[in-house]
Amino acid sequence: MNYEPMYAYISKKEPLCIANDTIDESLFKEYGVNRGLRDLNGKGVLTGLTRISDVVSFKEENGERIPIDGQLWYRGYNIKTLISGLDGEYGFEKTAYLLIFGEMPDEDTLKEFNRVLAACRKLPGGFTRDVIMKASTQDIMNSMTRSILTLASYDKATNTGVLADSIRQCLYLLAVFPMLAVYGYHAYNHYKNYGSMYIHRPNPTLSTAENFLYMLRPDGKYTELEAKVLDVALMLHMEHGGGNNSTFTTRVITSSGSDTYSTMAAAMSSLKGPKHGGANIKVMEMIRNIRDNVSDTSDRTELRDYLSKILDKQAFDRKGLIYGLGHAVYSISDPREGVLKGYVERLAKAKGREKELELYQNIEQLGPELIAEKRHIFKGVSPNVDFYSGFVYEMLGIPQELFTPLFAIARIAGWSAHRIEELVGASKIIRPAYKSVMDKYE
Repeated sequence: MNYEPMYAYISKKEPLCIANDTIDESLFKEYGVNRGLRDLNGKGVLTGLTRISDVVSFKEENGERIPIDGQLWYRGYNIKTLISGLDGEYGFEKTAYLLIFGEMPDEDTLKEFNRVLAACRKLPGGFTRDVIMKASTQDIMNSMTRSILTLASYDKATNTGVLADSIRQCLYLLAVFPMLAVYGYHAYNHYKNYGSMYIHRPNPTLSTAENFLYMLRPDGKYTELEAKVLDVALMLHMEHGGGNNSTFTTRVITSSGSDTYSTMAAAMSSLKGPKHGGANIKVMEMIRNIRDNVSDTSDRTELRDYLSKILDKQAFDRKGLIYGLGHAVYSISDPREGVLKGYVERLAKAKGREKELELYQNIEQLGPELIAEKRHIFKGVSPNVDFYSGFVYEMLGIPQELFTPLFAIARIAGWSAHRIEELVGASKIIRPAYKSVMDKYE
């Protein structure tokens, strides 16, 4: 399709949109509007109650909020405790059961849950060929979203409004998300990059992390350490409170009475936004830029000077940001980053990537110091989970096109838990208010 005539028209009309849709900043203060549903200190506007998770970054003492090391709780369990207590087992499925059903599964319950997920790892006949491989795209999130909506056509109970149907659909999507992501990538790699095509069916005896690596790699091989690190990364990304953008989207769409497939497609559309799910990609782009412009990345003085240029909008993308540092909620530390860092060090040693790890560690130390010097900030700055996650995925040989889809593979567990909680406990459609400031003509 030739878009030139349309763009010629739009080039004349775009200034109207800018002029008529720009609202004076002073009006937000005048009417007490919290932009992004957050106050000036970054605290979110309270819009709901949940028993699924809790994100903690402050404690209250004598009416004052005091920053503390970040904490992340799933159904009353600290994420650090959940991961440290794995004792060699894979934890994603166990934690998914905990989030969705609200209690920790015993051994027999977990085995039954794993059998259910294994049985669900099937796509309708011809689906891979007719849906995923056709109109292949580099944007795997779009490919997955299209697949999710198409799967609704194969489900006779899409719009029943029955809780059991929604739970079944959530478990099915939890099981097939890795297939939708990996097959979508292979289709893109074959048709757009002219690579070889291979489709591995998931192995019912393998965990989600193992199956992802098995389906992605031509030979289906992986080490135990690789699978363990990916499993931990998935656990750290699977839930983060009801207020993050994609989870809030899940609850908003659910509150309207919409079906599971439409709800998860909406959550996917939210997550793919670069301000939400693409942070680790920006970290990787920044790291490559630093390598290209710093002759000796182990020279802390030279590195510090270049990071200073990045903050002064003189280098990289000129946005003035050191990506991977800072978080909307956490100030002193992101508990997910603290856990992941230990696994990063083990993987880097196994892969012979210690020199690159040193670069990350130096940025982790120098970045907050520079930000404190150059910025007037309301809270501390520390590395977030995305600072290292891209490096982990790269060391695992996972292509960048799958970074955000991996986030979705994890987060579908949290989205499912919040959808079910919204269905069970809520009775009203979520409908926030907007104050009209338009000019009116009689």
